[in-house]
Amino acid sequence: MTLLLEPAQMSPLQHALVPAGGMRQLPLDFEPVVPAGLEQFVPEGNKELLAWLMAWPDSAQPGTPAYLWGPAGCGKTHLLRGLAGQALALGWHVLWLDRQGFQSWDSAQPEAPTLVLMDDCESLDAPQQHWAFNLFIENAAATAQREAAGGQGGMSMDIVAAGRVPPVDLNVRDDLRTRLGWGLIFGVQPLGEEGVRLVLTKEAKRRGVRLAEGVVPYLLTHFSRDLGFLMDLLERLDRFALAEQRLVTVPLLKQMLAQETE
Repeated sequence: MTLLLEPAQMSPLQHALVPAGGMRQLPLDFEPVVPAGLEQFVPEGNKELLAWLMAWPDSAQPGTPAYLWGPAGCGKTHLLRGLAGQALALGWHVLWLDRQGFQSWDSAQPEAPTLVLMDDCESLDAPQQHWAFNLFIENAAATAQREAAGGQGGMSMDIVAAGRVPPVDLNVRDDLRTRLGWGLIFGVQPLGEEGVRLVLTKEAKRRGVRLAEGVVPYLLTHFSRDLGFLMDLLERLDRFALAEQRLVTVPLLKQMLAQETE
């Protein structure tokens, strides 16, 4: 089974047979039933951060943003997506902003609070930075309104953002940089080899992918340990194995990579 994590990439269901060289099944492309959540995150070096996210929104201070920073592939996007799922399960609206654009998921209750998630903050272009700044202004206004009403009524909003560098080092407009950095700041620690091994094993199990012995060690010794890269590679391998109707093995991985470079 193939699972996609991008929230707006659902494509029409496809099914085809290719007679040349025998019948070949093409994997179906569809939205994940159960995307990876906070429970699937390996907390190695990040237990305090994970505990804060798992306890959200009770752990959040009204009107105070949070910012996660760490190198590429350390799990920031996974954490934001997990928090999005948690918010949706609680009946919140969710707004997502990253370098690809802007997406939203509406609650069934119009008066429900809103969680704003900003990813790849270092890569936001000028219009996206303008949107992000406006969301901070709306958050401040909503907080002031609720405080004036004694904490009752009015719009409620939380902001959690992420980037590769601390807020002070972000190459964004000054007023946005200031707002990204004045709340809670968490450094996301990259996983060691055993942590990456555990993540790959858990993700393969979640996808229903059977990995032959030797596949994970091969991935760890021949490729970057960037989790984003490895997750993408595992997804492609999942699709390729399904199309070939074969167990995921090192030879199958080499065959896929060879075909991709042709």
